[in-house]
Amino acid sequence: MNEQKLPHGARILVVRLSAIGDVLHSTAVVHNLKRLVPDCHVTWLVSPPASILLENNPDIDRLLVWDRRTFDKAAQHLDLRTVRQTLKEAAALLHQYEFDIALDIQGLFLSGILTRMSRAPRRIGIHERHEGNFLFMTEMAPDIPERHKIRRYMTALAPLGIGPEDFEPGLVLKLPDTYEGFAEKFFADKAVTLHDPQRPLLLVNTRTTWPDKNWPPEFFGRALANLPENIQIVFTGAPSDQVYIERAQQEMEDRASLSIAGQTSLLELAAIFRESDLLLTGDTGPLYIAEAVGLPTLSLWGPTHPGIYGPLTKGHHFILSPNKCTACCKTKCHRRTNACMNAIKPGTVTKALLGLLYH
Repeated sequence: MNEQKLPHGARILVVRLSAIGDVLHSTAVVHNLKRLVPDCHVTWLVSPPASILLENNPDIDRLLVWDRRTFDKAAQHLDLRTVRQTLKEAAALLHQYEFDIALDIQGLFLSGILTRMSRAPRRIGIHERHEGNFLFMTEMAPDIPERHKIRRYMTALAPLGIGPEDFEPGLVLKLPDTYEGFAEKFFADKAVTLHDPQRPLLLVNTRTTWPDKNWPPEFFGRALANLPENIQIVFTGAPSDQVYIERAQQEMEDRASLSIAGQTSLLELAAIFRESDLLLTGDTGPLYIAEAVGLPTLSLWGPTHPGIYGPLTKGHHFILSPNKCTACCKTKCHRRTNACMNAIKPGTVTKALLGLLYH
C-alpha cells in the first residue's frame, strides 16, 4: 500500500447502480477499501434489483437506493419532465449527507451526473468506454492495460494510495441469518437431497440478459441427457426462462430433472447456491452470486471473455467458444448467427461436468 491519501474517518460515496454481476464485482473494491482503511465510512448508491444483494454487506455503512429504471424508461421515451423529477429525487437523497470523496465505479454519463450531485470535493472516475463521464470528475484513476473489470474498477482506489499490489480477489454477498436452513426447507418436498456425495446437486441456469450470450436450450438438454442418473439436475431462472427450460428438458427425454424457475428471490437463490455442488451457466448474474457464496461453477463463454468478466477466485472453470469470432462484447451478434455460442458442443460440456462432479 502506498502512502495513504485519505483523511481520518473519510466519508466515501461509491456510485455503482447496476447490474447484478457488475455490482457484485464492485463489492471487491469496497471490501479491499474497508480491509485496508477500516476507519473510512462507506455509502453506496445503487438501484434495484441489485440493491438487495448489498443490504447485509458488512463493508457498507450506509446504503442509498435510487431506482434508475424510472429514469431509463423516461430517457428512452424522451420524457424530460420525468427525467428531471427522478434526478431531483436522487439529488434530494444525496444531499442529506456530506461526502469527502466520491468514487464512480460505473463510468456512465448518468453515474457521472449523480457523482457530481453528491457535492463531494473529490470525485474520482475510472477509464471505461463511455463518453462524457470525465466531465463530472475532479480526477481520473490511471488507465491500465489489464482487461479484467474488477481490476479496472480497483483503479478508483489508486488516487487514495491503494495500488494493484494491495488487491485481494473475492466478492461479498452476506445473507441474513434468516436464510439459514432455507435450502433444506425449500427442497424438503421436492425429492432433492443436499450434501450427498452419492447424489451431487447440479444447478443449471440457461439464460442471460444478452441474446448472444445464450447457449441454445437444446444444447443444454443434450449435454445433460448423458449424465448419470444419480446426478440431481435442477434448473433455475426467472419465470420467463421456463419455456427455454422446457425445451432443454424435452431434449433430455426421460432423464429426470426439476425446474424451480421463478420460485425464488435473488437471496433465496443465493441460499440454495450455498448448499449445492456445481452451477452450469453462461456469463450472467447468477455466476457471480455463485462465486460470492462459494459455489463452484462451469460457465460458457462466447461474446464475452472470462479474462474480462470471469471469477478471479478458485473453483471456477470456463469453456470458451472455439469459434474465431469471440469476445466481441456486443449484446447482439452482428452476423445474426450467434456462431460463437453455437460452436460450444454439448459433448464438451458433458465431459467437463463429469470431470468436475467426479473429480
